[in-house]
Amino acid sequence: MVDYNIPIIEVSRQAMSRQDENLYDYVIVTHEKALFGAVSVRDLLLNFAEIQAVAASFLNPLTGLPGNISITEWMVKTLLQDEFSVLYIDLDHFKAYNDTYGFKEGDRMIQATAELLKHEALRMNGFLGHIGGDDFIIFISDYHYEECCRSIIAAFDTAVKDFYHAGHLAQKYVLTESRSGQLEEIPLVSISIAVVTNRSRRFASIEQLSVEAARFKKSCKMIRGSSYVDDSDISVYWTGS
Repeated sequence: MVDYNIPIIEVSRQAMSRQDENLYDYVIVTHEKALFGAVSVRDLLLNFAEIQAVAASFLNPLTGLPGNISITEWMVKTLLQDEFSVLYIDLDHFKAYNDTYGFKEGDRMIQATAELLKHEALRMNGFLGHIGGDDFIIFISDYHYEECCRSIIAAFDTAVKDFYHAGHLAQKYVLTESRSGQLEEIPLVSISIAVVTNRSRRFASIEQLSVEAARFKKSCKMIRGSSYVDDSDISVYWTGS
């Protein structure tokens, strides 16, 4: 017997924890201490599976982070806030790493990046989403993003060293083939953060926010090493080469 308001996950757990002879008995549902109805274990588990499938469609399969559907919803909510900072985060020279070490190691680097971003987003009471590939986004309900950016950069620059062989770390680049077939010296992977806020301008749409972020990301990409760029349109912090 369960109350109407108990989450289906907990109901399923309780139902499957019964004695074997009672495992497939109906689950009685009450509401405000009165009988509401009954549900079979079969229907319970089928509905639970459907809920899991819907939830999975909102998550990135590699990192388990909220994907583009949830990100879009948060963007809409964010535009209505009095104060916000949106951090667009991606990895520089990631393709060269993938080509050199293989996609499994590339996936492992993305997962490690997601973990350190989770820590920072949680500390800032922010929302973290995985746009796809090596692109992430964090929404913060204030303008206190500078410490967050510095922490992300410091954590990433430390963690990324574990993904390279000693020789590559010493020379600070990998040799990889360009589109023209020539070998190129590509710097080690670094992290870039483009920060967009509404402290100096208002955004009428998601598209306006995205255009502004793309402009800042372009500035970030011109800096060697991990960096962040904010809406003063200059690099305010970077680690260098």
